[in-house]
Amino acid sequence: MTGYRVDAAIATGPGYAIVENASLEGRNTLRVPARAQLLIEVRNAEALPELFALPALHTLPLAVLGEGSNVLFTGDWPGIVLTIGVRGIAPIEEDAGWAIVRVGAGENWNDFVSWSLAHGFVGLENLVLIPGSVGAAPIQNIGAYGVEVGEFIVAVHAWDRTTGQHVTLDHAACAFAYRDSLFKREVDRLLVTAVDFRLPRQRALRLDYAGIGAELATLGAHEPTAQRVAEAVARLRMRKLPNPALIGNAGSFFKNPVVDTAVAQAIRGAHPDLPSWPVEGGGQKLPAAWLIEACGLKGYRDGDAGMSDQHALVLVNHGRASGADLLRVARHVATTVFKRFDVRLQAEPRILGSR
Repeated sequence: MTGYRVDAAIATGPGYAIVENASLEGRNTLRVPARAQLLIEVRNAEALPELFALPALHTLPLAVLGEGSNVLFTGDWPGIVLTIGVRGIAPIEEDAGWAIVRVGAGENWNDFVSWSLAHGFVGLENLVLIPGSVGAAPIQNIGAYGVEVGEFIVAVHAWDRTTGQHVTLDHAACAFAYRDSLFKREVDRLLVTAVDFRLPRQRALRLDYAGIGAELATLGAHEPTAQRVAEAVARLRMRKLPNPALIGNAGSFFKNPVVDTAVAQAIRGAHPDLPSWPVEGGGQKLPAAWLIEACGLKGYRDGDAGMSDQHALVLVNHGRASGADLLRVARHVATTVFKRFDVRLQAEPRILGSR
């Protein structure tokens, strides 16, 4: 990208700033070196009408970025990267049993989980330590240890690029599914600015996911609370998943595939230890990590790109791997699994650039 000043602020306004030729390496947890022609940081949603009146927003490719924990840049981005940094956590309606809390899209997800527990709410404890921003949570319908964030979302506030208006979508309109939502399917149209959560003060704890009970027993939590479940989940995640602060990664890189029951049974015929779970509407969900490890690819490495030796599902950057290097490893893993099991793996993160 010649001809652009390096990280030079070219414009600021009420609630936003624009930077030319901006580095993205510190804005993605895979630590991929990449640059954007323009970076726009939005701190106030009310600035969006003014910003989208700019000609560049209608002529250049646009990518929306949160904390970069769910994206793989395969090269420089030849357009605009826009970040929604709207902050704030505030109850807007509550009674003795629950509260509806509005959270700015720019808030850190784990900080919000900690806030919810500190204020006596239950439900988000299984989602502790998931990297990323609150605004990214409904897009991916993040989930872990038997809980999905969509269970708690009553509304999402967004900017609709098609109509040029602020819109509010209720839970049904969000069309949440496994690691999916309307926002993911129409990622170029709807920019999330805030999320409304309905948080209960009492709720049955989800303890049936593998590992939680044993971890609670180790902690001596015989009558567990939401705080203790969060502690158990955090310990599990830190032990099983590589820390992005120590090695570049974007968490689980592949979705757990859903296959016909007959396919699952055929694989189990040769591999009786294959875990699987029934899904609503039919079929079985298979653990992608098991499939990858069964192919001998846990810890696989090609230069500085590879799969974690802690968890077979995590694509890692050991140093100076490019986005293209990482994508090559991901393709190798997916191809190997398909050849061995006739099961297709799909990436969880958004891949931006040439494929």
